[in-house]
Amino acid sequence: MSDAHKSDLFLVMVTLLAAVSWIFSKEAVLLMPPLLFMALRFLIAGSFLALFAWRPLTRLNGDQLKRGVGVGLVFGVAMSFWVMGLFHGTSLGEGAFITSLGVVIVPVIARAVFKEIQPASTWFAIPVAIAGLALLSLRNGFQPEPGQIFFAMAATVFALYFTLNTRAANQRTVINRQGKTVEKIRIPALPLTAIALLTVGLVTLTESFIAEPWRPTFGAPPPLLIWWVLASAIVGTAGRFFVQTYAQSLSTHSHGAVILVLEPVWVTLFAAGWFGENMTPMQLAGCGLIFAALIVNRWSALSKALKTALRKRKTG
Repeated sequence: MSDAHKSDLFLVMVTLLAAVSWIFSKEAVLLMPPLLFMALRFLIAGSFLALFAWRPLTRLNGDQLKRGVGVGLVFGVAMSFWVMGLFHGTSLGEGAFITSLGVVIVPVIARAVFKEIQPASTWFAIPVAIAGLALLSLRNGFQPEPGQIFFAMAATVFALYFTLNTRAANQRTVINRQGKTVEKIRIPALPLTAIALLTVGLVTLTESFIAEPWRPTFGAPPPLLIWWVLASAIVGTAGRFFVQTYAQSLSTHSHGAVILVLEPVWVTLFAAGWFGENMTPMQLAGCGLIFAALIVNRWSALSKALKTALRKRKTG
């Protein structure tokens, strides 16, 4: 199996872990301030990964550390918007689909900001994905409310984060202002993830310290809250983002981000089972369009695999 195919499979796993994390996070923000929850979640997750990444972390140079923190700062802004959307939002499924708009924005940002060439299949997949997202999240008309606005802002910043994370996880050469070729050494997946998560934790901790009351949470925390925070930190954050960063390190192209449109599909299904949210026929149609977008995006790889299988069957 090629690295590109491995990357795609790992990204599918990421969507499942992400969907589970939505459930954990929604339960937690019902019991504590949202930004404080994010701070605890990411500091625990980042510290957990840092224990395993201690030696690689000590080998990073100044440029690698700077780029890792930069990725974390952008990620921190995105997660701040996301958790406020989760706190104010009324529909978990709708929020997931609005947030996933960031996935289809990734190729646009990669092209506009970093001049990264995208395969034609990506551009064909984007309108299909947008149509699917529209059927899923805009079935009652887009009537902006605080939760929807926060999710939309998070989607835009997530697109920039995904692109920066991909570039940080892959070695590349750039031309600086003096016209010299400079090699940017890749940051290994584990230390990069640890740095980014710890940075998110510090960003949201600062925001929470300024804007939220802490005493009710630490005075008498509900026992169940501790389990939600730990599950979200270890499974939904440390596990999910390490797998995502590792997957991105296997492929230099950002078009794999289209796979992440699977996340809202899983979130909607899990929310239906956990919170009793209903799926309408229009939502099911939206899911079908999203899967169609995935097929369009990966049509080149799929067609090659089918041709190889048919050739082997004929020669066998």
